Amino acid sequence: MKNIIITGASSGIGSAIKECLENENLILCARRELNLKNYFSYDLSDSKNCREFFSKAIEYFNFRIDVLINCAGQYIYNPIEKTTQDEIDYLIDLNFKSAYILSSLAIPYMKKNNWGRIINIGSISAMVGEANASLYSATKSALSGLTRALALETAQNNITVNQINPGWVNTPLCDILTSDEKQEVLDVTPQRRFIEPNEIAHLCKYLISDSAKGLTGQNINLCAGLSIGC
Repeated sequence: MKNIIITGASSGIGSAIKECLENENLILCARRELNLKNYFSYDLSDSKNCREFFSKAIEYFNFRIDVLINCAGQYIYNPIEKTTQDEIDYLIDLNFKSAYILSSLAIPYMKKNNWGRIINIGSISAMVGEANASLYSATKSALSGLTRALALETAQNNITVNQINPGWVNTPLCDILTSDEKQEVLDVTPQRRFIEPNEIAHLCKYLISDSAKGLTGQNINLCAGLSIGC
């Protein structure tokens, strides 16, 4: 049984990952307050909260962590000229800095055990860009760079670091789209469908297995073909 931290675990992709890995030893974190086993409510855009949450998690795990899944994140759709400084600070802190800090805290324990898996949940917007979501795209691109660098840094410690870049996923986020906007998304997606959260969850399950030990530093575009054009 692996000791696994999952952030952003209260809904959508994070919740699907939690359900898929329910037979493992899990610590969950998200902003929403929920009555779940081994669940902590923290806003990880605050670096102090990242460190406090990790301290509680690692103590619960008796100071051994096997897997860190950085799923916490937020999406902002705004033209660059309308993006506020608060939005810039918030998205950088949540989408990138929280993953950086938690990885920096987890890796020493993984190195000590000579085994570990880190999975960052990115976005296809990190690979192809997205008009009116430049801030979001930038934070997920930064996460992609972190993924590759950490994979090199930990390659000789039996630690893998990978990033999953979903396209449009069938989560409550899609509810902000009108029916016409949903059709526009489908029209430019080669498979003409949304990705289901459990597809991402099962990919996570594979990436933390020994079968995936040779897969590291990769950006895996799970996007129904969106990254290759329509």
